[in-house]
Amino acid sequence: MLSINHLDVRFGEKHLFKDLSQRAHAGDRIGLIGVNGAGKSTLLKIMAGVAACDDGVITKSKHFTVGYLPQESSALVSENTLYQEAESAFDEILTLQKEADFLHDQLAVTDQESELFAAMVERQGELQHQLEGHDIYTIRARVEKVLLGLGFKQTDMDAPVTSFSGGWVMRLMLAKMLLVSPSLLLLDEPTNHLDLESLTWVEEFFRSCQGAMVVISHDRTFLDKITKTTWELSMGRLSVYKGNYSYYVKEKAERRIIEKGAYDNQQAKIKQTMRFVERFRAKSTKAKQVQSRVKQLDKIDMIELSDDEQQIRFTFPPAPPSGRDVLQVEGLSKSYQGRQIFHDVNLQLQRGDKVAVVGVNGAGKSTLVKIIGGQLDYDAGEIKLGHNVQLSYFGQHQAQELSPTLSALETMALSGADLTITRMRSLLGAFLFRGEEVDKKVAVLSGGEKSRLALARMIAKPANLMLLDEPTNHLDMSSQEVLQEAMAQYDGCIVVVSHNRYFLDSFVNKVLLVKDGQVVLYEGNITEYLHKVDLEDAEKKISVPQAQVLADGGGVEHSRESKKERRQQEALERKERSRKLAPWKKKAEEAEKQIAALEGRKEELEVLMADPELYYDEQAWARTSTEYDQCKSHLERWYGQWEEAQAEIEDIEAGFLTT
Repeated sequence: MLSINHLDVRFGEKHLFKDLSQRAHAGDRIGLIGVNGAGKSTLLKIMAGVAACDDGVITKSKHFTVGYLPQESSALVSENTLYQEAESAFDEILTLQKEADFLHDQLAVTDQESELFAAMVERQGELQHQLEGHDIYTIRARVEKVLLGLGFKQTDMDAPVTSFSGGWVMRLMLAKMLLVSPSLLLLDEPTNHLDLESLTWVEEFFRSCQGAMVVISHDRTFLDKITKTTWELSMGRLSVYKGNYSYYVKEKAERRIIEKGAYDNQQAKIKQTMRFVERFRAKSTKAKQVQSRVKQLDKIDMIELSDDEQQIRFTFPPAPPSGRDVLQVEGLSKSYQGRQIFHDVNLQLQRGDKVAVVGVNGAGKSTLVKIIGGQLDYDAGEIKLGHNVQLSYFGQHQAQELSPTLSALETMALSGADLTITRMRSLLGAFLFRGEEVDKKVAVLSGGEKSRLALARMIAKPANLMLLDEPTNHLDMSSQEVLQEAMAQYDGCIVVVSHNRYFLDSFVNKVLLVKDGQVVLYEGNITEYLHKVDLEDAEKKISVPQAQVLADGGGVEHSRESKKERRQQEALERKERSRKLAPWKKKAEEAEKQIAALEGRKEELEVLMADPELYYDEQAWARTSTEYDQCKSHLERWYGQWEEAQAEIEDIEAGFLTT
């Protein structure tokens, strides 16, 4: 068990943590969440002992070990190969084993009657006790399993650590942490450097391991799959929710309703008491009662409402009209330092396509997007943009191109977009630049802040083809949701590289897999793509080559095998039909639910707007009018999604009837 006891951390006038106390027990799976700047990484460092705090603030049980993986790491200085560095996680055990082997050899040549022999036997017993349960002879298999699971190849095992990029070094550090298997893992954004395949493997690994963990992540799907408790940091306080992130969202809304009710009741009682005090303060006959009420007020334990994050919404500028065909790639080839990245790639995108680009790290996802965006040259092929296509591109390098002498607001003003000050502030607010922060100079911004500003600047410009490379890397959950909603409503074409499944699932309608120098386009969102991949893997395992069937015997046996194979095929077809229909039926049901709720609210708003009294209150009229417009916009989008789902369901049903 690790315990945090009355933690106080202050920066100037601001309390980062105020009398914070909490415990992490063996087996706990905790997601640590909060807006950027809430102190999540600082708390993790204090728990790990990396950041200093007063004695007694952090205490832990005697045999409770802690492992910490930071969000970013300095370069790993090592002369080891990849395998040797990963194996170093077992250095302590391997050293003990070497000593045990040495003692075993020495005992064979030492006088059994001597005191030295007795001492050596005693030490050998101690070593065997320490080595029990470590299964030292499976170390190589365990090391290779973790490294391969995290995306390294068998051919990488003997490569020097210095030959790997920063992202791969972070994977190596995660591998060592998983191999050490401490009592408590403290992980700060462990998924940042993982591709979709490695991310899926890590989730399965975490679900099977026994240790406790506290993990910071902005990947909602990841948190939902591996955590069972949520710690929310807000305004220096830590609130605990006994469930994963989705449970937290629901539970927090319910807590807010209860909290608001208690707050309103208390405020009503305070106002009533204050009216009594003000009314009878000057009357001597009521002096005792007045004093009694004043004392009551002094003793009240005031209820404070939790500070809600400002609900900022924005939409992309309308996409300029374009032709139906937005992008056509023909015979694209690209090599780098003698290595073939792409060969004869063909791709066609149309107006309204929203495409997630996936693939293992190093497959060429970012390279492909850079080439399409005109950021990189290519060796052969042709890239054609459709009629009136206006392209915008967001990549990590753009953060370094911002002028250091300009403020965030001035940067937006010079973006080339025709925006009002109010809209610029709203857009900056969505990317965590609020209040006076819009006047901060680019020179003093952190790397993450510069990336967010570059993304805001890119989004401000009207375009009908947006290319984005990992746009959510420096966004907290609320900002991701703002961007997610805007992308769902955007009427242009989007191509986005990201491994954030929850972020992508709500708006992409195609998935582009980059693998082995080629691209494969799948219909549907990320969840549907993963289902298809699972089905393809299952079919490969079930499929029996015809030659093998014949080799195993003809006649009756062959007939039995054929019937069995047909049954398997029919079962696969039923499974495939159900699998294909399930996501579209779910979408249709969700759309019907949303449409019913929005239609109801639209009718309520129409009743309000029919009341002449509303127009005497300008603020109330503005709020109602804005909500009414948003309601109609959302209804139109949900009707479109329902129609799309129904059309897909009909097409799928028709396809299976004809086969």
